[in-house]
Amino acid sequence: MVNVIGLGYIGLPTALMLAAHGVEVVGTDYNPSLVDTLRSGRTTFQEEGLEELFAQAVAAGITFTTEYCVTDTYIVSVPTPYDPDSKKIDPKYVVSAVSTVLGICPKGATVVVESTVSPGTMDKFLRPLLAQFGREDVQLAHAPERIIPGNMLYELRCNNRTIGADSPEVAARIRDIYASFCQGEIVLTDIRTAEMTKVVENTFRDINIAYANELAKICRADGMDVYEIIRIANKHPRVNILQPGPGVGGHCISVDPWFLVGDYPGLANIILAARKINDSMPEFVLERVHSIMRELGMKDVSRVGFYGLTYKENVDDVRSSPTLQMLESMERHLCGDLVQVYDPYITYDMVANQHHSLDSFLEAVDLVVLLVGHDEIRQNMHRLSGKVILDTRNICSLPGTYKL
Repeated sequence: MVNVIGLGYIGLPTALMLAAHGVEVVGTDYNPSLVDTLRSGRTTFQEEGLEELFAQAVAAGITFTTEYCVTDTYIVSVPTPYDPDSKKIDPKYVVSAVSTVLGICPKGATVVVESTVSPGTMDKFLRPLLAQFGREDVQLAHAPERIIPGNMLYELRCNNRTIGADSPEVAARIRDIYASFCQGEIVLTDIRTAEMTKVVENTFRDINIAYANELAKICRADGMDVYEIIRIANKHPRVNILQPGPGVGGHCISVDPWFLVGDYPGLANIILAARKINDSMPEFVLERVHSIMRELGMKDVSRVGFYGLTYKENVDDVRSSPTLQMLESMERHLCGDLVQVYDPYITYDMVANQHHSLDSFLEAVDLVVLLVGHDEIRQNMHRLSGKVILDTRNICSLPGTYKL
């Protein structure tokens, strides 16, 4: 039996996928409300195919609890934030989870950490726990996830995986568990290499996005079309520049590079510069809004509308959302509760002046800032005709549309 600890955006799909493919699974989360929701037969977030997978897993016998189980294999998938001051990982959640496991697990158990961690976290924070609890018989492994909201289930099945362990035997046993559903290549290595590889992958994307965002600023300063420039540059066979946008959100790309900045001060210089560029984009978008309003003589901020609250299209995940960052910045300047906001995926009241239909949102605004490229707005772009539009995602082709 596998006890999956943490049933959030990563732990729940992993637990369901394992159960649906024949592995006996118990899912554990400290949040009683979340566990009650799952026990009642409902999922806790929106994701294509998740409800169908949930039904398969329940039929296969998955159970949910707030208690840790006595078994031989644990998969820990809890948050790993970073300290905003030191920029180092804050390991408190993973340390707490592993400590609880060590208090109950049988001799020879294996604890697999799926949570993304900074290089050396297992050695610095988790391995000492084995000595502290007198559990040197317990094996540690690291199997970082590689999935993205909006395409989780496909990527769980098809993406390659990395498993880091202290011995080939432990790595092979964990590989066999993931191979129950993973169709991609499963690479076996040591723990520290697995830790570093995952952080490097997300940092690479952050740097690429930062390059695109810096190009957007350069092109804006000199009246050039950054999207056309990137389109042409990407025709080179060895160039693949990503698209600029209003910022970087989510719990991976906006967080993991800070681990390297915090752990390797003075060495992670390009990484630090990229983080600063991407973190500056919400303010850059606000400056574009103000510039457009001045140009058009618009003075009523309450007629400005932000379309999109999530950090990416077609998900309900708002972690580190650029829109929320913009609203926080505006609140500091005493105008954060004036703009209108709408997102079809956020059905509960999250911010001031939040609308729950596209109709009411469009009726309330004259200037629409497109911050997320949900399918809904792509399919209804014609309804923005007559509005002033600032398109931060390059999805609108209506005449007169302003771009980043």
